Amino acid sequence: MASLNTTFINEDKINDLISKKNTQNEVNEILDKSLKAQGLTLEETAVLLNVEDDETLEKIFKAAKIIKEKIYGKRIVLFAPLYAANVCTNNCVYCAFRRDNKNIERRVLTPQEVVEEAKAIMRMGHKRIVLLTGEDYKDTGLDYLQEIMERIYKTKELNGEIRRININIAPLSVEDFKRLNTFGIGTYQLFQETYHQETYKTVHPAGKKANYEWRLNAMDRAIEAGLDDLGIGPLFGLADYKFETLATLMHAEHMEKACGVGPHTISVPRIEPAEGVAFSQNPPAQMTDKEFKKLVAVIRLAVPYTGLILSTRETPQMRREIIELGISQISAASETNPGGYAVHKEATKQFTSGDTRSLEDMIVELCEHGFLPSFCTSCYRLGRTGKNFMEYAKPGLIHKYCQPNAIATFKEYIEDYGTEKVKEIGEKVIQQHFNEIEDPKMKEVAKRQLEEIEKGKRDLHV
Repeated sequence: MASLNTTFINEDKINDLISKKNTQNEVNEILDKSLKAQGLTLEETAVLLNVEDDETLEKIFKAAKIIKEKIYGKRIVLFAPLYAANVCTNNCVYCAFRRDNKNIERRVLTPQEVVEEAKAIMRMGHKRIVLLTGEDYKDTGLDYLQEIMERIYKTKELNGEIRRININIAPLSVEDFKRLNTFGIGTYQLFQETYHQETYKTVHPAGKKANYEWRLNAMDRAIEAGLDDLGIGPLFGLADYKFETLATLMHAEHMEKACGVGPHTISVPRIEPAEGVAFSQNPPAQMTDKEFKKLVAVIRLAVPYTGLILSTRETPQMRREIIELGISQISAASETNPGGYAVHKEATKQFTSGDTRSLEDMIVELCEHGFLPSFCTSCYRLGRTGKNFMEYAKPGLIHKYCQPNAIATFKEYIEDYGTEKVKEIGEKVIQQHFNEIEDPKMKEVAKRQLEEIEKGKRDLHV
């Protein structure tokens, strides 16, 4: 059972680590250690976060790329968000959905409208979504979520289907988490937004979200309830990025110690402009693109086996650069308003997307850079989650399953949705990554799956 602890974010320790000066020899020793893919301590992570000179930063970026490819290969998992509602009882000063924002039209999609949204996402070729709502406890409670998830999972569109629904909703009690766990969810995501308590109070002035400790301890309650596939992250721009990065890793360390398993994913969103929210135009702790690249690379070195998620908040150019440094999952062709794909396209978005390219365009670019687009959902569906996942991941065994599954799901995309351009470049990428499979048995599995997919079979995985 998880033990509740409201004091595991040690701000004094974080501030002390940030303030320290380190020698180049210390930095080099930590970089050498990072290449073993065994992770870094908070102290070691802070040393790398304090690096400012370009030459050493390039060494950090190079190390992160090596570790990313060692653990995840060149695979990039693709997904799309589905916003079911934008009603909210909170008043977060940075969010378009905030309670006092009078500039937006409020919507709660009906279950059938959610299905239409899911169908539109399926027609693009996506197989996994993250389901989001505003933090409202009346119109988007568990009964609503259960119904729409059941309907999404039952829906087929041509050869399309949603095979995994991750969910990003307000923190729950242990009992409600137990019920949520019966809905067939993938990863439960919850972002602390900022781990800095004074900043947290300032930017969350009203609503249940104003309770820092209730939100902070949600992952402990989720694990106590039986959920073991969890995603965390800050919203960069509210407090110093070094503080937020170390606090996020301190949270991950707490989950590992108290519950036996750390987060499955860490997300790295930056504040983007939102309609009717002046605060979002000039957040108090903006960082440079160089600093953003650094924190992503350092997180990758600190927690090698944790998935890193990048959203369409970033521009295409920034996404190209960041993906190289440790990202394993990206959203593509995202709409951040309820109904944005098919039902109510003009509704207010939660934030402004920096990358508005289609899924096809994103796939072509990934292929051009040698990446393998993946729509794989097999680990969740075969029980490789939580501790079980880490038992495969830490010895490096997960790679032998991920590569064939990624190839199979990309082959499905090519067969069902690919234009001539996608087919031409995609088949070359599949052949390239197929040739890299080292295990003869898995290579034979991948070959058989590709043949069966060409014959019309779908959803093949190991």
